[in-house]
Amino acid sequence: MVHEITLHPSGQGLHDITHEIQRWVEDSGIEEGLCNLFIRHTSASLTVQENADPSARRDLEVWLNRLVPEDDPIYTHTLEGPDDMPSHIKAILTSTSLTIPILEGRLALGTWQGVFLWEHRHQARVRQIVLHISK
Repeated sequence: MVHEITLHPSGQGLHDITHEIQRWVEDSGIEEGLCNLFIRHTSASLTVQENADPSARRDLEVWLNRLVPEDDPIYTHTLEGPDDMPSHIKAILTSTSLTIPILEGRLALGTWQGVFLWEHRHQARVRQIVLHISK
């Protein structure tokens, strides 16, 4: 079973998409299996991360921005703005796909885990994620 969702993140940062993914899993009617997620972009990524304390997300964003700064003079891919090349680097350092088990019709996430779209560009963009559920 394959489905595509379109998301509109407000800009750079970690955006919790757990409820959108869980809703689709529930609608599928599959009780046990795997949910594979794939983001169809090179300047955003997917991650499973803490969903309880927003300071964890802020710290991750600050740390990654410090690790991969904008306006580094070594970048030659600069036509789309100062956040473009760093967004590609951030995407390869994180992940463009996730696989999460499904148990009893729900994502088998831990108590403090959520699924996040990590937008690496400053400006809001439309993002597509392909979801595939298998038994």
